[in-house]
Amino acid sequence: MFKNIRKRWQAGVVAIAALGLGIGAVVHTQGASAASFPSATGTVKLTASKPVSGTLDGGLKRYQGSGALGSESQDEGQDPLFVLADGATLKNVIIGSPAADGVHCLGSCTISNVWWENVGEDAATFKGGSSARYAVTGGGAKSADDKVFQHNGGGTVTISGFQVSDFGKLYRSCGNCKTQYKRAVVVKNVTVTAPGKSLVGINTNYGDTATLSGITIVGDSKKKISICDRFTGNKTGAEPTKTGSGADGTYCKYTSANLTYK
Repeated sequence: MFKNIRKRWQAGVVAIAALGLGIGAVVHTQGASAASFPSATGTVKLTASKPVSGTLDGGLKRYQGSGALGSESQDEGQDPLFVLADGATLKNVIIGSPAADGVHCLGSCTISNVWWENVGEDAATFKGGSSARYAVTGGGAKSADDKVFQHNGGGTVTISGFQVSDFGKLYRSCGNCKTQYKRAVVVKNVTVTAPGKSLVGINTNYGDTATLSGITIVGDSKKKISICDRFTGNKTGAEPTKTGSGADGTYCKYTSANLTYK
């Protein structure tokens, strides 16, 4: 009986693989663990930033830096692998290492089912104006020494259905940019796997808000990962001052019911 069950299971896997999903994708759809990454269908090396207008569907190929984009540095001011024009969509892409400065959104953008295998300087930086809307849907990131998503422009970032592990900060509203904005971030249905430092950091003096729901935190029984940190930002380039953390109903909007620890 058990041999027959095993044969039927193996046949099912073979059938799925034949459809082009790959074993990595099977693990992801089954939700076996946080940050289960899909398998790359090929590799593309970029020696210069690739501009994207409209939609770029990468077909789950792995893009990685080479030449000028291949230093594997954590230095500020690196060029990104992708530059998304206002309204552009980047989807079904695996960003490998070296990742340079990941993705830059110059205006509103959608980043869908994008996976960072080893975050470089930042995974993505949002640079649009005060009315910009940025959507990160699905995908995941791991091995981020500092920030995953950096919000330098204005508008609202929505992160949903995302997975993150081994990271510094999932989201940070720029604390010392020369031009500052009132910013908002919405984080929902996200799985977080320790180690990590904080989910979001915002500047209360500019009126930033963070709204969180459906957050699952794995491997953090001592609750060391801060959910929402509050800062006083500035325009001088100085290190911003941290003023507090935790839900306050005004800037950091969530309750314990929005958090699940596993």
